[in-house]
Amino acid sequence: MVWTSRVCLRKYGNFVDNIRLYVRGGSGGMGLPRLGGHGGNGGDVWVVAKKGTTLKQIKDKHPNKRFTAHVGSNSSIHALRGAKGEDTQVFAPVGISVTTDDGKILGELNCEEDRLLVAKGGHGGTLHSGFLPSKGQSRQIRLDLKLIADLGLVGFPNAGKSSLLTALSHAKPKIASYPFTTLRPEIGKIMYDDHKQVSVADLPGLIEGAHINKGMGHKFLKHVERTKQLMFVVDICGFQLASNTPFRSAFETVLLLTKELELYKEELLGKPAILVINKMDLPEAQGHLRELEAHLENQEESSRLFSEDVIPKSLMRFTHIVPVSATAGLGLPLLKSLIRQSLEEEDIIESEGQRSERLLKLRREIPTSSIPSWGFSQPT
Repeated sequence: MVWTSRVCLRKYGNFVDNIRLYVRGGSGGMGLPRLGGHGGNGGDVWVVAKKGTTLKQIKDKHPNKRFTAHVGSNSSIHALRGAKGEDTQVFAPVGISVTTDDGKILGELNCEEDRLLVAKGGHGGTLHSGFLPSKGQSRQIRLDLKLIADLGLVGFPNAGKSSLLTALSHAKPKIASYPFTTLRPEIGKIMYDDHKQVSVADLPGLIEGAHINKGMGHKFLKHVERTKQLMFVVDICGFQLASNTPFRSAFETVLLLTKELELYKEELLGKPAILVINKMDLPEAQGHLRELEAHLENQEESSRLFSEDVIPKSLMRFTHIVPVSATAGLGLPLLKSLIRQSLEEEDIIESEGQRSERLLKLRREIPTSSIPSWGFSQPT
């Protein structure tokens, strides 16, 4: 099945992918000694996932980046148990992790309406505390955006990732012939005729050594970590970062990209991936393509031709391999169709897995004695 589509590109002019906030729970209310009244607890601070929200919006709307919940009500003759202070909600984008300043992970918000308690309110005054309330919890937290797209483009500088996204979108971002063309994420959205939308992210340039944070290493790799699928983009004629660095063939580039992902987080290699072989309009491209296809058909044996520091422990298995030319438009309709096909196949697998998991959980929760015998005699 082939879908027709159109694509628009959203360029983040001042992209914010992490932000540091001060949060404080509300103090509790005073107790009432002569009547034994309880003060109300202070309000809590929650981070809540909401679609359409960005970290930049938080930064712009709350320049002091401070969020404090309300104080609990004091106990009184008219209300011996004081009311709880009002909670404060920090609306954040879906796909963030929340950590403390020392790197401790408090939680992740992966779906809309996910909630995470980040600062608990203080207790109201009671007999046990001499009717004195306690202060609310206060801390610095960091919101770190990781999930930004359905598909993340993975490739070394000048592989043509920006050109590919531009060709899909018909937009005209500035593209120069030097490393690190992309310094911040650019997100394209493929909108199919049946209103299906697929977001594709061109992420900051990856280089050898990114796993140890060379170049834009971790800034790049943290985004890859939370895209649903990967799209490797490789220059069919090979890649060389600079005159003092080694030249890498297209197949060697695939190995190096795989190794960088593996060294950062091995689980990334479990993501479905499409291999896009770019710049097929060049005169020597067909010969290089035949050589690359031969290597890909027997990756294990071909990888032994290279030094050990290039070879990953696990080799990438691509769902589709698509030769294209971003500048000439060759192969782009097929690529759009395969992108959607790959994502829909994954959705089916995930849905079946979730159904099986729910059924298994339900079976565990039902006591054996409640399962009907369907006419068979019960053991005595």
